Amino acid sequence: MSDSTTAATIRAAAPYLASWIDLQGAFRRAVGIQVAIRSGDEVVLEHAWGTADVTTGEPLRTDHLFRIASHSKSFTATAVMRLVEAGRLRLDDTVGTHVAGLAGTALGSRTVRELLGHQAGVIRDGERGDFWQLDGPFPDEPTLLAELRDAGEVYGANEHFKYSNYGYGILGLVVESVTGQSFADHLRAAVLDPLGMADTGAEYDPALADRYAGGHTALLDADDSRETIEHVDTRALAAATGFYSTARDMTTFGAAHFHGDETLLSDAGKRLLHRQESVVTVHGKEVGRYGIGLDLHTIGDREIVGHSGGYPGHITRTYIDPRARLVVSVLTNAIDGPADPIAVGLIKLIDLALNPPADVPAPAADARPLAGYTGRFGALWGLTDIAELGGRLLLLHPAAPDPTAAYDELHVLGRDRLGTTREPGFGSAGEDVLVERDADDAIAAVRHGMTSWPLAEFRRRRSGMTRRREAGAPVPSSLG
Repeated sequence: MSDSTTAATIRAAAPYLASWIDLQGAFRRAVGIQVAIRSGDEVVLEHAWGTADVTTGEPLRTDHLFRIASHSKSFTATAVMRLVEAGRLRLDDTVGTHVAGLAGTALGSRTVRELLGHQAGVIRDGERGDFWQLDGPFPDEPTLLAELRDAGEVYGANEHFKYSNYGYGILGLVVESVTGQSFADHLRAAVLDPLGMADTGAEYDPALADRYAGGHTALLDADDSRETIEHVDTRALAAATGFYSTARDMTTFGAAHFHGDETLLSDAGKRLLHRQESVVTVHGKEVGRYGIGLDLHTIGDREIVGHSGGYPGHITRTYIDPRARLVVSVLTNAIDGPADPIAVGLIKLIDLALNPPADVPAPAADARPLAGYTGRFGALWGLTDIAELGGRLLLLHPAAPDPTAAYDELHVLGRDRLGTTREPGFGSAGEDVLVERDADDAIAAVRHGMTSWPLAEFRRRRSGMTRRREAGAPVPSSLG
């Protein structure tokens, strides 16, 4: 499928994807969700749901800035690889060669590559990482170096994968040593400006304070309420966790990792960043894979790279398919924000739209346009969507963690009768979906075993459905 056809298919699915994001945000009690999806050269969906700050009630916009935290590592790795490709730095250079404060120490012998792949054995956040809870500032350079000299080595080189913010703090110092610029200035000149990423920076910018989405605490239980969390700078850990951005800008960065795009890096350089460096196994179970500044995932048939980010009050996730030229970025503004499951769900819905089965029957001669069968419907047992994706009808369960785990392919048997997939199943497998319409020809109900109604009508009926009545009896008038 060509880039233009793929983009057109996803663009046509975008209204449903946006409605699914909104449902997920409400169902998961999120605060705000900002999403962008890029296919090839086109942003096919840019969407915001929810609230920027619960104390003010300001609606979230697509241009609000988010702290993207450990996405910073992908920017740092890209900047380092640009220096490598320019011949100004080698991946096998030792830290002590560039950072005088670590020369002659155990960590001074670690290589740039070991730091990039979290194989240098460096302490994660120092011996007291409570700056993540705003108990004291993030470390400055003298503090970082002192702690690294004193207690920075936890494992030997390449002994174990050990994720380390302090290790990426070292890489920030390496970049400054090689370039003679501040880390933020070099990232602006070498990575952000070439991509036109005007809404991204390497560290918190107080001048843009009004544009940042507020961060929020997690919900501890069903009765809890959220509090806002102050934005702070990350000082010597900017290379690990300081960046801010928007979902749209993050898809621009992701596109620079597409195969064939050499705006920042050669394809050979990107292949090195994307190549698996570590399989992370804990208690005999694989919990992740990592390359160089990017984590690695398999979603369906896609081999994907990307990164997540966790900053006090913000949880973020970006997935990049460099071969199929797709980027999905989801930014949320609470510590329990559902960025990752929403990003994964979007990719799975996109793949449903892009990969129709070969044997879908043609619509009946008296069929309505497919949009005439679509909607979101409620019943006592939950929500059902009939959605048009990729030019076909699908029956989905939008509140499920994976909206594609149990779906039905629908085909039009008659003007108001839909056939379902004839496969085994625990639900109403193989049974038709009947569509009832009101006097205005709008869908009044759908029946697939049980009856479901458009959400406003179901809310009207729900209380009356909590006491037994004769089948088909009208809803009590007190509810009307």
